[in-house]
Amino acid sequence: MNISTGLKMEKEICISKDEIMENLIAEGRKQKELHRRASVIRDKNVSRNIYFRGLIEFSNICKNDCYYCGIRKSNNKTIRYCMPREEILKAVEFCNEADYGSIVLQSGERRDKNFINSVVDTVREIKNRYPKIRITLCVGEQNKKTYQRFFDAGAHRYLLRIETSNKEHYKRLHPKEMSFENRKKCLKILKEIGFQVGTGVMVGAPFQTVENLADDLLFFKKIDVDMVGMGPFIPSDQVPLNYQGYNQERNLNLSLNMIAVLRLLMPDINIASTTALQALNPIGRELGLKAGANIIMPIVTPTRYRKNYLLYQGKPCINESSKDCLNCITNRIKSIDLNTAFGKWGDSLHFFKRVKNDSN
Repeated sequence: MNISTGLKMEKEICISKDEIMENLIAEGRKQKELHRRASVIRDKNVSRNIYFRGLIEFSNICKNDCYYCGIRKSNNKTIRYCMPREEILKAVEFCNEADYGSIVLQSGERRDKNFINSVVDTVREIKNRYPKIRITLCVGEQNKKTYQRFFDAGAHRYLLRIETSNKEHYKRLHPKEMSFENRKKCLKILKEIGFQVGTGVMVGAPFQTVENLADDLLFFKKIDVDMVGMGPFIPSDQVPLNYQGYNQERNLNLSLNMIAVLRLLMPDINIASTTALQALNPIGRELGLKAGANIIMPIVTPTRYRKNYLLYQGKPCINESSKDCLNCITNRIKSIDLNTAFGKWGDSLHFFKRVKNDSN
């Protein structure tokens, strides 16, 4: 069955790996139909609402040395920072007043006691001051005790991107001290604790094949993830993982098709249209939403820090204010006739179904 033209009702969709691969490389009219169908499935299974996650990049200090990342610990061109708690809370105050509904606290990966205690205290203070705000954490690999502390403090979503579901590919993207198996273990622990769990991969990375990407999508389905954020690989002269064969248009198309096919595979999960898409195309985030995504993450990191949280080169919005980003994102969503879901948490519908099934 060709996904783009012959889909059954959503709950009956059964897509083979070969069909996934075929649709991941779709272009032209076939791609437009694939994206249209994915957006229809989103509308039926989630809604036409686009949910906001105010993104606060509160620290770029990282103990990891991933070969593709601009804030890797070996990058001595990056000015390191860690926002004081009151500045973080000020950013959350903006999100509360803007009626975003949810925030993401994101940073480089650390596992030291001071960092963990600070995150716990910050989450707890956010819940005390702004009880209407939902909190997603994106602070990397931790042990079970730490994840439980985060959850008990008030965080209820956790994003831990695996970057690739292929163990050998993972080794080529990361230094030897980083463990693919531990990354997977962390995702399992987060689910056991009760988080809404998100992950994601880089699309178009060096050494990656279309078959790898198809396996990534099947991995998301196998582990029954609640939300996904996928971004295109973008080369940088500040990281060792750079290569001559980079094709910007190919990576954009692959990223959009990954969103669309994932929406077919998992109709009721949350899928983000990431900022990195806009780095490849001025309307990249709109294209992601039109391909079936339903989450948008306007940056609310104070402007003075943004230029130092560069995971990749060409990141948009680094010179804008939080209010600029609010107005921009709102207009982008309206321009493609989707709904701005202000004041809504936008929790994963898939999560609630998964929890219900697990309890039966």
